[in-house]
Parts: sequence; C-alpha cells; structure tokens
Amino acid sequence: MIVSDSLTQSNGAIASYKLDVSVVVPVYNEVESIPHLLEAIASTMKASGLTYDIICVDDGSKDGSADFLKQQATERTDLKAVLLRRNYGQTAAMAAGFKYATGKAIVTLDADLQNDPADIPALLAKLDAGYDLVSGWRKQRQDAALTRLLPSKIANKLIGMTTGVKLHDYGCSLKAYRSELVADMNLYGELHRFLPALAFIEGARIGEMPVRHHARRFGRSKYGLWRTFRVLMDLLTISFMKKFLTRPMHVFGLFGLLSLVLGTAIGLYLTFLKLGLGQSIGNRPLLILSVLLFITGVQLFCFGLLAELLMRTYHESQGRPIYRVREVVGHNVK
Repeated sequence: MIVSDSLTQSNGAIASYKLDVSVVVPVYNEVESIPHLLEAIASTMKASGLTYDIICVDDGSKDGSADFLKQQATERTDLKAVLLRRNYGQTAAMAAGFKYATGKAIVTLDADLQNDPADIPALLAKLDAGYDLVSGWRKQRQDAALTRLLPSKIANKLIGMTTGVKLHDYGCSLKAYRSELVADMNLYGELHRFLPALAFIEGARIGEMPVRHHARRFGRSKYGLWRTFRVLMDLLTISFMKKFLTRPMHVFGLFGLLSLVLGTAIGLYLTFLKLGLGQSIGNRPLLILSVLLFITGVQLFCFGLLAELLMRTYHESQGRPIYRVREVVGHNVK
C-alpha cells in the first residue's frame, strides 16, 4: 500500500486518512475537457483497486465549468467540487485542493487532458518505493517549441541550478505526494511549480519519471511568456528560503557589515585628508558615498534583526519545528 493508515506529521500529531489517493485537479475554463478527464481518472483508479476521490477546484471559470462540476458533484460519489470566488491562480487552486484532500497520497494534474491519468498508478508505485514526491517528466512534450518548450527548458535549468533539485520538468503538473509532506506547506505567488524545491527544503526525497503528454484537444493554453517575470521573482524567494530561511541575519548582517566597514574606511580616509593634510572634502563624491554606505549598513542590520523576529514568529506561532523527522526506530517508541 502507498503509505500506512496513520502517518506522523511534522508537528507530532497523528493524521488518519480516509482514502488511498486524492486526485487534485485545478480547473480554469475547461468545460469541454472535464467530462473526459473525470471518466479517465475514474477508470484508471477503479482498475487500480485503490480507494480514491477527485477534487476539482474551479478557479473562477467563466465558461460553465463551475456549473458542470456542481452538477457532477451531486451525481458522483467520487467527486468533490471546490469553487473559488474568483480567479486566484493555479497555486491558490492547488492549495485549496490540498486542504480538502483526504487521501494518504495526493496526485495533481492539469484539467486540459494533456496529462494522462493512466500514468497515476506508476507515479504511486514509485512513491511507494520510498520517495516523498514523484514528479512527472513530459519527455515527449506536445507543445509549441518557441513559446512553450524553449522557455520551459531554460527555466528548468535555471531552477535546478538555483535550488539544487535537478529535475527535467518542473512545470509538469502531474505529480504524486505523500499527504503529510504538503500538510503544512503554505503556497502563494507561483510557488506550485517550485513544490519539489520546497519539499527538498523540508528534507523530502524527490523522484522523477517520464509520463505521457498529449496535444491539447479543447480550448487554448492559459500559459504564456508573460508569466516569466513572476516565476523569476518566486525563484529568488525559493533561493533565499533554501539558504537563509532560519538565519536571515546571516545574509543581511553580512552585507550590512561590509557596507559599514567600507563606509567607515572611506570616512577615516576623508578624515585624514581633512585633519592631516588640510584638504577640503566638502565637494568630494566620496563623502556622500561614505555616508550612504554607513546608513545602508545600519539599515541592513535592522532588516536582519526584523527578519529574525519574523522568522521566529512564523515558526513559533504555527508550531512549526525547524527540523523534520523522517522516522524513529527503536523499541517502545511513542
């Protein structure tokens, strides 16, 4: 079986899951694709023999997707429709799906039929082999080369170099997770594509496997080059979190110290020129630079102290430990 009936979460609580698998599907204007997707997921999961549910999160669709999901949810026992008030984005939709998931494992995939539900059992089997997260790799991707494939390859290389998690395809939505892994992850921005990196920060074991990818049958893509800027900004956030989440003073303090030392050194040099050599320093650009560097150094130290306080508040207010226990082995372990 994928995971045991009861799993220990990071805060020490015991989480009991009702089902084997929850399939989370963010939906935005995919009314033509949804009927085919629901049947494909149901067919695959029934053949697997696992207990499951499908959680479709409608992200403010305007094409009738929400109404169709509401109607289907009243007729099907395996479907839960979560309807968001407006379009919040894929990250928010996935976070909502995680919240309502009751499976021991969670599988995510897109609603546009480009991901193949038939790959779900293979992902779960690899998850069961000891991984905490298994990411799909669209090895034979059926998308436009210039607007989709090239930016994706560049982004994958950049993300891998920055985060240290080497995956071929960060953008593939078809992924399988152990539920306790995502239980206390707070997602925002465009962080859904960085879930492997976030999981790696928490000490998770990450796997990857090739999955099928189909050309879009209905509608049009919701992705474009305009998302590149947001992804880059979130990449900087992930990079900072990976290195300095629990010790922000190490980065702010370092730059603050360098700025203070440089500003002080320039100030001492100008003081020597004024008092030792009798030269005028009032019109020298170095004077302005010295003052700016000194003030900047003080500000960076203050930012570091504030960031330390925020970090402690973040962990302590939520009861989040600064470590994760994978397992405890021994007699009479409680």
